[in-house]
Amino acid sequence: MNSPKIVHIALGSNVGNRFELLQTALLKIYIEIGEIHLVSKVYETPAWGFSGHAFLNACISVSTRFSVKEVLAKLLKIENDAGRVRSDAKNYQNRSLDLDILFFEDEVLQTKDLVVPHPEMQNRKFVLLPLSDIASKEIHPGFQISVEKLLEKVEDDSQIKAISEKLEIPKKAFDFNNLNYIAVEGNIGAGKTSFSTMVSQDFNAKLILERFKDNPFLPKFYENKERYAFPLEMSFLADRYQQLSDDLAQYDLFKDFVISDYDVFKSLIFAKITLHEDEYALYHKLFHLMYKELVKPDLYIYLYQNTERLLENIKARGRDYEQNIQPEYLVEINKSYLNFIKTQTNMRVQIIDISGKDFVNKRSDYLSILEEIKVH
Repeated sequence: MNSPKIVHIALGSNVGNRFELLQTALLKIYIEIGEIHLVSKVYETPAWGFSGHAFLNACISVSTRFSVKEVLAKLLKIENDAGRVRSDAKNYQNRSLDLDILFFEDEVLQTKDLVVPHPEMQNRKFVLLPLSDIASKEIHPGFQISVEKLLEKVEDDSQIKAISEKLEIPKKAFDFNNLNYIAVEGNIGAGKTSFSTMVSQDFNAKLILERFKDNPFLPKFYENKERYAFPLEMSFLADRYQQLSDDLAQYDLFKDFVISDYDVFKSLIFAKITLHEDEYALYHKLFHLMYKELVKPDLYIYLYQNTERLLENIKARGRDYEQNIQPEYLVEINKSYLNFIKTQTNMRVQIIDISGKDFVNKRSDYLSILEEIKVH
C-alpha cells in the first residue's frame, strides 16, 4: 500500500466558461487522483507565447497514492473530457483546460512524456504567483531554492491580477466523528487491510493490523488442517487478545480514532469451521472469557467480496501457503460471518458489497464505499 504523496498541479483555461472548467477539474481531480488540500487564488493572465484569449490560472496541492506517471495519465483524461484538443503543432494554442504537474514531492524525473519538476515553471509568473499562494516555502529540487525566491527572480513581467471568485475544495466524502473504534472485516483476500490502511492515512486514525505473518502455525495449517487447526486457532486468539488489549488501551492524543483490519470475534468464526466439536466447545469457553474483557467496536464493517474475486486476489498477492485455498472454504467462511452478523443487536454493523470494485486502483470506488458508510 503506497503512502500518499503531495503533488502540486497548475490549472489553466482560456476557452469557454473558464472558471467553471477549473472548478469541474477540481472535482474530477478529487474523485480520480486524491484529496485536495490547498487551492490558490484564481488569476487572470494574458496568453503566453501566442495571441489568444486571457487565461484563468490557479494551483492546487493534492495528496495521492498514485505514481507520477499514473497522475499524468489521469490529468490527460480530465483534459480530454473537458474538450481539450491537442495537435502536433509546436506553438502554443488556446485550450479549454490545461493541467500540469509542477512538483511531485521532491522527485526529479525526465522522460519522453514527462519532466518533473515542470521545466518552464521558473520562467512563468502565471505559474509561480498562484503556486506561491500555497507553497511559497516549497524547495525546487533542481534549483534548491524556494518558490518564493523563484517568484522574486522571475523575469516575466506579465500583468496578472487576482479575480474575486474563489475555487471551492470538494468536501471529503465522509468523516468519522463520534466513532472511537472501527473494525473492518471480510473474507480472506477481501481487501480489509488495504481499506483500513487507506482510511487511517486519510482520516488520521491509529491503525491496528493483524499480525498473521508471524504465526508459525499458519503455513502448517494449510498443509495439514487436522493436526494444526487447534494450535493455530489458540495462537491467533492469544495474539489478537493481547494486541487489541494493548493497542486499545494506549490512547493516542495525535490520532482521531482507531481502525483495525479485524475484530477478535473472527477467532470464533474460523474456529467453528476448522475445529472438531469437542475442541470447539473448549475453545468457545476460553474465547468468551477473553471477549468480555475487550473494548467492542463502535462500527463493524464487513466487506463482502464474491468468491471468484477473492481467489483472484489471493493468487495476486502470492502467499505460498494460501494458493491451495478452495472456493468451498471461502464460501463457508462468508456464511459464518453473515450468521455472526445476524446475531449482533448491540453493535452497529454494516455490510458493504465490494464485488466489482477495485478501491485500491480506482479512487472513485474507494469514495463510493465511504459514501455507503455515510448514508447508514
